[in-house]
Amino acid sequence: MSQKTTSGSSTRGKPMTIGLVYDLRDDYLAQGFSEEQVAEFDSAATIAALEQTLRSLGYTVQRIGSGLALAGQLAAGKRWDLVFNFAEGLQGRSREAQVPALLEMYGVPYTFSDPLVCALTLDKAMAKRVIQSAGLHTPRFCVVRSSEDIQSIDLPLPLFAKPLAEGTGKGVDEHSHVESAEDLRKVCIRLLEKFRQPVLVEEYLPGREFTTAILGTGRDAAVVGTMEIAVRKNAPTVDYSYQMKEYCEQWVDYFPMPQGTLREQTEELALRAYQVLECRDTGRVDIRLDAQGRPAFMEINPLPGMHPTHSDLPMIATQEGMAYEELIRRIVHSALARQESVPCRVGKSAS
Repeated sequence: MSQKTTSGSSTRGKPMTIGLVYDLRDDYLAQGFSEEQVAEFDSAATIAALEQTLRSLGYTVQRIGSGLALAGQLAAGKRWDLVFNFAEGLQGRSREAQVPALLEMYGVPYTFSDPLVCALTLDKAMAKRVIQSAGLHTPRFCVVRSSEDIQSIDLPLPLFAKPLAEGTGKGVDEHSHVESAEDLRKVCIRLLEKFRQPVLVEEYLPGREFTTAILGTGRDAAVVGTMEIAVRKNAPTVDYSYQMKEYCEQWVDYFPMPQGTLREQTEELALRAYQVLECRDTGRVDIRLDAQGRPAFMEINPLPGMHPTHSDLPMIATQEGMAYEELIRRIVHSALARQESVPCRVGKSAS
């Protein structure tokens, strides 16, 4: 395999081959999964846009498909110069770590965070513990693993309850914001039964909500921009729930967070959280204001959506004057820069 460069070609002049690993929403719907179960997965339009953009940057692109498809092709001896991984996985709290672990096992470079980070950040409580240990502000919380745990919750109302290891607002609805012990018990039992995983219960953050995009790795990481998310007054819930995300055109307004001290504080928190959690290449940090108006870390997404106009990361890039093609170029260059000291790998090229 040719030595890598940070352009679309190898040092021998042959275009680099980038494999795309993803979970296609339509594939899982055809298997009988529900819309909510596949909410995190990608649309055909997203994959087509990413493939077209990578080709426009000079790369040869091959669609690999899901993690299982990747496993089969790796076992058959196929290799790529780089894998652009945005597969979410299907089962377990470490599902986002499955593809990175496979690629590391076979010595294939890839975009985005490593298995440790992907597993850590999907478990919201584990991520918050690391954030707390770094002295960063996040609401107090506890984890409910069974109905017996509900009685021992020692946090002041109001509270917020959601599944421990889900994304895209899954499990978040008009009942997630709880004002009484009885409501808390009901929502926890419902979530335990429906999602078959622990429930994160944390202090409710009543203030404005933001999401900050970051590009780069380690000391080279930098904030791209911050978008404010405002649920409209006529919406069924005041919180940014699964339903709000699915019908965002109807109930949600997105706009650049106003410049000023609050934005500086928000972006400083986001960047520090990204670096403390050791995310790579790109990611999004969700932040909300507490009752005192202070920015508080909610969660981080190391595998953000990539649809050019509907996903938050590209939306933030666009609002800051960065074209989609430039966003993808920077992600690929960040991933390749981490490989410069890695020797050539043995294996067949993809065919």
